[in-house]
Amino acid sequence: MSIVSAATSSTPSPSTSGTPSTPSAPSPSPVQQLQEEVKVEVEEGGILQISGERSKEKEEKTDKWHRVERSSGKFLRRFRLPENAKLDEVKATMENGVLTVTVPKTEVKKPEVKAIEISGN
Repeated sequence: MSIVSAATSSTPSPSTSGTPSTPSAPSPSPVQQLQEEVKVEVEEGGILQISGERSKEKEEKTDKWHRVERSSGKFLRRFRLPENAKLDEVKATMENGVLTVTVPKTEVKKPEVKAIEISGN
């Protein structure tokens, strides 16, 4: 069984609205954290399994209140690979949040066709 895993996380900087805030009512400062974990596995029998978990946390604070939102989710997809797939050479890459899985195949030899000349009387 081959396993490829990738984890990404990003923490954007707090955004400012551009308007001055008064000391009695400061604007909330949102902070977001996003974390993803993706696994790609090839099982016996030619099954490609892609699974992952994602969690997100958003936090806002002021002098008077503090709010935190959390969300998470899981996913799982399974694909049957063709018989001519090279299971030992499966590769996966993650770039800018896009997962690319490459499954090379063996070339199927086409039978040679030999033309037969038809002779007549």
